[in-house]
Amino acid sequence: MTQSSAFDRRGFLRQTTAAGSALALSAVSYGRVSGSNERINIAFLGCGGRGQAHIDIIQRLAREGQNLTIAGVCDVWNGLEEEYEQNIGGQKSRRKYLQGLIPTARKAGLDPKDRRRVTKDYRRLLDLPEVDTVCISTPDHWHARMVLDAVSAGKSVYCERPLARTVSETVSILDTLAKANVPVNVGLQTLSDPSWLKARELIQSGRLGHVAQAQTHFFRNDIRGYGRYYRLVEEMTPGTIDWPRFTGKENMPFDRAKFAQWRCYEAFGSGPFVDLLQPQIARMMLAMNVKMPRRVAGLGGLFLEHDGREIPDLATLVVDFEEGCQLTATACSIGSYPNEEIIRGRFGAIRFTSRGLDLFAEDPRSSKNPNRLGDRPVAPTEAIAINKPGNETLAMWQHFLECVRTQSKETLCPPDLAGTAGIVALMAAESLKTGQMLAWDSENRKVSLATEARAKTSTRKLTDLQPPEYMKLAGDWKNGIDPAKPIG
Repeated sequence: MTQSSAFDRRGFLRQTTAAGSALALSAVSYGRVSGSNERINIAFLGCGGRGQAHIDIIQRLAREGQNLTIAGVCDVWNGLEEEYEQNIGGQKSRRKYLQGLIPTARKAGLDPKDRRRVTKDYRRLLDLPEVDTVCISTPDHWHARMVLDAVSAGKSVYCERPLARTVSETVSILDTLAKANVPVNVGLQTLSDPSWLKARELIQSGRLGHVAQAQTHFFRNDIRGYGRYYRLVEEMTPGTIDWPRFTGKENMPFDRAKFAQWRCYEAFGSGPFVDLLQPQIARMMLAMNVKMPRRVAGLGGLFLEHDGREIPDLATLVVDFEEGCQLTATACSIGSYPNEEIIRGRFGAIRFTSRGLDLFAEDPRSSKNPNRLGDRPVAPTEAIAINKPGNETLAMWQHFLECVRTQSKETLCPPDLAGTAGIVALMAAESLKTGQMLAWDSENRKVSLATEARAKTSTRKLTDLQPPEYMKLAGDWKNGIDPAKPIG
């Protein structure tokens, strides 16, 4: 085994177009170029747990000298700030809780009475000319509308995943964003890790030969159930929450669980294929340099967490790509023992680790290739150390803010990459729901049933076989004549 030199993302980005994304937007708008010290005013749409994490990062960067201001906050709940005792399986701990509109305004240094900057209606913040950028961390069902409204108002956008909740909605929003002249970044924070770009470089150099298969995963295990670890408090009432604005529907009965634990319900959340696996799908698509799926199948269901939720606790997808390769991905919230994350090719494999990449060389002409692990781990041929970010969200924000200042659309996770990974995940969710394998109709840019014509793994005919001599003996005998023996 050899140890290569550490791989640095910044150096590699200088050699890689569009931040390494196979699907990145190529156009860059310089209509609004800002200086490196010019102030960026950011508004936050959604002040739940994820919104607090984003605010913490912006306040940290401001303390470190970046010229950043929180110009406004929006949430449909008045909010709560308190300390409380958490009890999980008899293990008690003291925790701090801060979510919602009023506590977040105070945290951000805003006057809670300032209805221009502290509001339950996000459109008020988009109307503020001083707002340059919005961060969207609301429940999934509001993402697409907010992104489109923000871009229409000329704001740069950092939006948590997913970009949209249906395939048709995704296609529509991608078309709109392709014409927009502002940076848009989707919060697949894992893409701030340079491992996927390094893997892409190795694959494109031919180290693995033809890439045939990859596997990825997300495993979690919590006795409270996936999504149920979000607190319900008495202060969540129809008087403190703008329920019609939250749901976007009329006459839906108020329910604290559907508000605070919205990930568990189909009306608001997108389920494990999107919520848990979209980042993994995106990074594997980036590394393998594949674009749209050929066909997708989703399996799984609600096997154990029967608590009124409407989403699966176990979900597995299989996707075949036009390029002649396959990806499998599993999301499980009822067991946390992980799989290896691997990309396999004809001449070797890449394994992703906490340290970087392990390469395993293979010779398809040899019988000595490892085909099972047993009790001994397979030793890599080469290990590549990667300088990974300590905080992926922080790293993504730092890059995005640079894009805002230069008005570059080459963000670490541009809409095209997030959108195509989202389409794969959404197709898997629909396949699970309908029990049918689905295909991507590239001509019409829509999903169809995987009929016989569309069920083919690929329209490309690929081979690198070196047939042995005895294959000359193969072939149909016609009229008793041996095809291996020429006539005459």
